[in-house]
Amino acid sequence: MSLTEINSMINLTSKQFDNAISGCKDIFFKKLKDYGTAWRILRISSITDQIFIKAQRIRSIDEKGIQKIAEGISDEFKGIVNYAVIGLIQLELESDERTEIPQQECENLFNKHVQGAKSLMMNKNHDYDEAWRKMRISSFTDLILMKLMRVKQIEDNSRQTLISEGIAANYYDILNYAIFALIKLEEQKS
Repeated sequence: MSLTEINSMINLTSKQFDNAISGCKDIFFKKLKDYGTAWRILRISSITDQIFIKAQRIRSIDEKGIQKIAEGISDEFKGIVNYAVIGLIQLELESDERTEIPQQECENLFNKHVQGAKSLMMNKNHDYDEAWRKMRISSFTDLILMKLMRVKQIEDNSRQTLISEGIAANYYDILNYAIFALIKLEEQKS
């Protein structure tokens, strides 16, 4: 692949990431208007379980080939992205006892963590040569579930690790895997 083709692919990935995040952010802030920051009551373990429920539903639908609830797989991946952001915000504000966070502060925190995820994704994407484009959506689901198992183990170990990355790093990876799935789902529609 030529340098021009590589740069074109990097630009495409960046644009697709931004488009996928835009849909997630729209949902996040509509729910913020409806519910405020009720999610502030959730412990990190509860956020991990919320993400698990969504990923498990995606896997169940994939394996059964049918679903009985109208919300589709894309909606679940968007929910995973938003709960991963909530988890990152909760980790950052863990000692902050406020249950209600002003919208502008939420937006700043949302953007900060999404930008952190995008930066991580772009760096890894450079090193892995866009390998995710050759992966199956089901693999993203499995990787998310594996990361969640890791997070649960870290939580069970009182967040102490010997060599591994912590909970935030896993949430960033989960967010990025969900974005990759959303991009691939969107490409399948086209």
